[in-house]
Amino acid sequence: MEHRGLSLSRIRAHLAARGVSVAESTLSYWQRGLRHPSTPRSLDIVRALEAVLGLPADSLVVLIGPQRRSTGEGDRRPSVAELRRSWAETCSLLDELSESPGAAGNAKLDVVTVVDVLTMTGEGRIAEITSTMVVRARAPGADGFVVTHQDEPGTDMEATTVFAADGCRRGRVRRSTSSPGMVFELLFDRGLAEGETHTFAFTLRLAASVRSTCFHRTVRSRMSAYLLRIRFDADAIPARSVKTVREREELDPVVSEPLHPGPGATVSAYFEDLGVGIAGIDLIWE
Repeated sequence: MEHRGLSLSRIRAHLAARGVSVAESTLSYWQRGLRHPSTPRSLDIVRALEAVLGLPADSLVVLIGPQRRSTGEGDRRPSVAELRRSWAETCSLLDELSESPGAAGNAKLDVVTVVDVLTMTGEGRIAEITSTMVVRARAPGADGFVVTHQDEPGTDMEATTVFAADGCRRGRVRRSTSSPGMVFELLFDRGLAEGETHTFAFTLRLAASVRSTCFHRTVRSRMSAYLLRIRFDADAIPARSVKTVREREELDPVVSEPLHPGPGATVSAYFEDLGVGIAGIDLIWE
């Protein structure tokens, strides 16, 4: 890459021109040794990389070598608090729901796809968040999901309400008294079979939020796709909106791409094949 003078975004564009689709975050993970190309599709991408970088055929493929299946600690999903240290107080609320179906069920579910749609006010506050999630059962019996939500410091969480849209009903809600966070149950009312997918949606309405500097989703295991859309008020559009992916909250982004509002004062960030980390949009107002 240094020899060719190509950035990850340019390499991704060259691959796309060859009919090979891959997320920039995936290339970054491979480059930094955080993840490893091992599937048949990944090997096809690596072979295309060889052509883009002007390398002899199979010169990168032979470096991959056999992979060992990880066990034990390597398979453990990081907690939300490990990825976002500022959420520790909010995550402690999960203990109150530890006996609920959703709390147990999260460990039995893979999050496959998420679509988040935010509506902003003329003051740059989040007025509403609607989330649609597709999950797949890793084991039989999962019948609920527990959501952890953290807002900007100064937001009154007592004024935030949760509505189940479809595919679920609202269970218990717990709000933090020391941080702007909350956790709540979404119940499916039936247990899923192993491998079964389920789609559900819910809405958060924030009556007393403060101006937002970002919106990020914490990804605890590999996710196929994530779409984040933010609808601004036409009179309150940030100076810059930036699509970002971080491995943990305190680290610099591994992906940082400017976004430009389209018709309707909306920005969209699409992520595919996300690994563990934090993905979303940073908002710079001044």
